[in-house]
Amino acid sequence: MADKLLIIIVNADPTNGAELVPPFFQATVAAAMEYEVEIILSGRAGELAKRGVAEKLFVQEGGNKRDYDFIKDAHEAGVVIKLCTPAHEILVDDLIPEIAETVGGAYTISEAMNDDTVTFTY
Repeated sequence: MADKLLIIIVNADPTNGAELVPPFFQATVAAAMEYEVEIILSGRAGELAKRGVAEKLFVQEGGNKRDYDFIKDAHEAGVVIKLCTPAHEILVDDLIPEIAETVGGAYTISEAMNDDTVTFTY
């Protein structure tokens, strides 16, 4: 059985708060189950790494839980959140503190291909 969960968020719409919650929630649950968990933000989803973006998104209109709350919950549970290099170079200049590092395509592919890793994509 795999020991690591890799979640790649690349196709999720960074303006749709409800669409972005499941990967962070699932990551938090997996970390609580003592799996090694890593999230890589790529493509337009990389915008979530920019200060002020996730703070303005709410899970539902009129709600009080922001998407950034789910990011913080995941980070506090031990999830390592990374940003792909192209998204960092193109989209983001002021990163939220929960971003551990930027990684390239070779890193993402090698982690996804590892036999000890299960990969989810959003």
